[in-house]
Amino acid sequence: MDTHSLLIQVLLYVFLPLWGIAGFVDWCCHRATRIEATSGLKESLVHSLMGVQVGIPILLCLLYEVNVLVLLICLAAWLLHELVAHWDVHYAAPRRHISIWEMHAHSYLASLPFYMLAMIVVINWPVMRDLLALDWAGQLRLQPLDAPHGGEGYLPVYLGFMALLAFLPYAEENLRCLRHALKPRRTLT
Repeated sequence: MDTHSLLIQVLLYVFLPLWGIAGFVDWCCHRATRIEATSGLKESLVHSLMGVQVGIPILLCLLYEVNVLVLLICLAAWLLHELVAHWDVHYAAPRRHISIWEMHAHSYLASLPFYMLAMIVVINWPVMRDLLALDWAGQLRLQPLDAPHGGEGYLPVYLGFMALLAFLPYAEENLRCLRHALKPRRTLT
């Protein structure tokens, strides 16, 4: 197996699943601290936003050839994710307990997108050179991949994995927080 293929395998079968697992651990921590009664729907929606900010570049890289447009989207999404993640912790810290487990999950959730981006840049180094040289001619369009990454059937399995570990838990968290926000408050008279 050549280095290029090895990097793709590490990205697909180590980094992408680890990101989903770290997100699930983070969700478990939110549930344990009763996020719905503390920082509430606002923080929960921010978690979903951060998932989308990393999910879009992942899907683009799995479905399309990485060109300057895809790489620009990946770079912008990573930068926005970092800004939102910083704001998220700043918002949540005074409102609820952030356990050592949650901090550990956050370290993965912050570092893995950077590692994935770095690997995408290394795997597609000629594209990065074009981006830096502003040689973008013909590269600002989506170009479908000729073949799926990781072999036949990777994308449906990965999407199912992420649905179970990320999409469904965070949808549940959003609904739980929304129900709590809409619940009538008792007043003492």
